[in-house]
Amino acid sequence: MADTAEVSTQEPVDRSRISKATPAGLDPALVTQLVAQAREQGVQLSGEGGLLAQLTKIVLESALDGELTEHLGYDRHDPAGANSGNSRNGTRSKTVLTDVGPVEIDVPRDRAGSFEPAIVRKRQRRLSGVEDLVLSLSAKGLTTGEISAHLAEVYGAQVSKQTISTITEKVMDGMIEWQNRPLDSVYPVVFLDAINVKIRDGKVANRPVYVALAVTAEGTRDILGLWVGDGGEGAKFWLQVCTELRNRGVEDVLMAVCDGLKGLPDAIEQVWPRTVVQTCVIHLLRNSFRYAARQDWDAVAKALRPVYTAPTEAAATERWLEFAEAWGTRYPAIVRLWENAWAEFTPFLAFDAEIRRVICSTNAIESVNARIRRAVRARGHFPNETAALKCIYLAVMSLDPTGQGRKRWVIRWKGALNAFDVAFDGRLTAGRK
Repeated sequence: MADTAEVSTQEPVDRSRISKATPAGLDPALVTQLVAQAREQGVQLSGEGGLLAQLTKIVLESALDGELTEHLGYDRHDPAGANSGNSRNGTRSKTVLTDVGPVEIDVPRDRAGSFEPAIVRKRQRRLSGVEDLVLSLSAKGLTTGEISAHLAEVYGAQVSKQTISTITEKVMDGMIEWQNRPLDSVYPVVFLDAINVKIRDGKVANRPVYVALAVTAEGTRDILGLWVGDGGEGAKFWLQVCTELRNRGVEDVLMAVCDGLKGLPDAIEQVWPRTVVQTCVIHLLRNSFRYAARQDWDAVAKALRPVYTAPTEAAATERWLEFAEAWGTRYPAIVRLWENAWAEFTPFLAFDAEIRRVICSTNAIESVNARIRRAVRARGHFPNETAALKCIYLAVMSLDPTGQGRKRWVIRWKGALNAFDVAFDGRLTAGRK
């Protein structure tokens, strides 16, 4: 191990902590000895030339040497290799970027030139962990320049913006495959919402990116796809989306929850005639407040609450007439808003509390949208649709890295799924078979 001029000032090694943290198959005493020796010699644990980099070099070179031994069929200095037709032919140096920074390694060669290493392939300059790091940073909305600067600052690695762009471009193949993957035959609920993204197409303009999030028959979350709207006819656009989902295997959707997306109810009726379209009540309330003075928000909310909490549609109609009489003169726009949305507002009033609780809003998709918005906001605007979709796709794929969110979804939706099966005459159970 190479010495450095820096003298370590860290505390003595805690052997008990190292013992507990050491993976199975490694000798804790050996790890303790290595760390203690490095500190005695003033070798840093991390950074260029540090203990981790040196250990990475040793592990990689040992693995490469083992691969060459397997390729040749005999060990180093083994007489069995005499006149075998191929033998070791020295090494060549190359620097690879790893999670602990750049590491220079000696790659063994054979005389026949037929050796193809697997752990560090020919012309490979980055190990997979680095690519995962680049994709993770890109999912958080960092630009290629920001990622390059971050790797240089934290890892001391010089990675060009072009290299980072090449890594993220590999995502496109996976995104296309994901966007066209087969889907379940039935979903109890599909939430549809849109996020405005600034895209430069001649000039920078807001374009809607639509997200379809479904709850599966098992109660888990499944994002079905992403689509960039073109600002054209709504009914035609949504018919294309719904037809695409049906072609990918979706035969039935019990309920579709959205925020008054133009043309969507008609498109759903053509593709899935039995689907109930429900307007998001929370969005309806938020839109109502846009027409009311700030000092009246609390009063308007209190007056509307009996409408959307009514036990039946008839009761909701009575409460609505009372609201219209009290507030219609001051805020006719609110009255018009609710009347226009009434046909898509009332369906959930026919269901019990378990179903009402989960479909009265698009909160299920709002958490996803919040993550996407953070990534989009960090980028400002995108040069084209492909770049925008790539950023959003990476943000979506980075959701729930620990799997805890999946468990919470299953618990939250358990009661509602039973209620769906009863309310929709077993269509959910039929779809599970």
